[in-house]
Amino acid sequence: MSPDALLLLALKGTLVAAVPLAYVRFSRDPLKFRKLAWVTAFLTLDLIMFGSFTRLTDSGLGCPDWPGCYGHSNPASAGEPIRAAQSALPSGPVTMTKAWIEMVHRYFAMGVGLLIIILTAQAWLRWRRDRRLSPWLATATLAWVLAQGAFGAWTVTMKLQPLIVTIHLLGGIGLLALLCWLALREGGDVVVNASPHVAKLAKVAVGVVVLQVALGGWVSTNYAVMACPDFPLCQGKWLPPMDFVHAFTLWRPLGLTGSGEAIPFQSLVAIHWTHRMFALAVVVVLGALVWRSWSVDGLRTAARVLLGLLLLQLATGTSNVVLQWPLLLAVAHTGGAALLVATLIVYNHRLARGPR
Repeated sequence: MSPDALLLLALKGTLVAAVPLAYVRFSRDPLKFRKLAWVTAFLTLDLIMFGSFTRLTDSGLGCPDWPGCYGHSNPASAGEPIRAAQSALPSGPVTMTKAWIEMVHRYFAMGVGLLIIILTAQAWLRWRRDRRLSPWLATATLAWVLAQGAFGAWTVTMKLQPLIVTIHLLGGIGLLALLCWLALREGGDVVVNASPHVAKLAKVAVGVVVLQVALGGWVSTNYAVMACPDFPLCQGKWLPPMDFVHAFTLWRPLGLTGSGEAIPFQSLVAIHWTHRMFALAVVVVLGALVWRSWSVDGLRTAARVLLGLLLLQLATGTSNVVLQWPLLLAVAHTGGAALLVATLIVYNHRLARGPR
């Protein structure tokens, strides 16, 4: 990209960040740092959902270069190469609509990145005034978002390689978790008195949900959602024919095996079936956590939220199969997974702070 195009691209990211910065600056909340952390976490949740929308509309290669679009800062300036690519392959991934979806996602990501840079700068300035206020969590968040940006670039340049896309999704979830913890650490959270078993269960729940998110990302990035078009059976059976070897060969191009052949349909069935079966483990662990914390002061509301999100995930996940993968429900399923992780971060933060 030319320096002028890069400058225009940076300006667009700055404009995206300007709105939440103004909101925080003129809010009545005296704890501006915490406010900015929560606003950035909310925007990261939105970015995760918009990333899902980008993937589900096949817009991930709407602009097949990075960070711009055919060397330009916006698709309108790249109209000629976009039209040429669409004419050469009418059913391909490049259209003007898909290019705009992809670039809006990038503008949004740049805005979130700029907000995290500002958070980190503020954290170091506060540390200079008060050495008790550690800046290292904010710094780790900045390092994380830089790595996330790199995986976003590789998602495009490596042509939607499933492992890269799945890691990019997990990176977004991890970024949301870091921002939530950063905001919670600033105070305003309650201290709870729960048994050590609840604390251990809350940690296990995070691991189980993150693994299920990874499996869900693997389903989505391999386009295996409709490999089992029936429910609760899969291909009319409880245990359909499956190919786990090719299904979970991690390093391979999209739609191909590690040796470059077309991936067998039984591999897609195995991917979907594994995600569906592991959902049972998620229900057991989260159900136990909700039950153990339902009447605990300081966790009662979180337990109700967690139960509601779990039921939402079950409903949207089932509906994606029964209703043939509608876009709105698919995006909601990704957002629900991110909210589950955020709620579990609240759980673990409260349990880490309080006497047990």
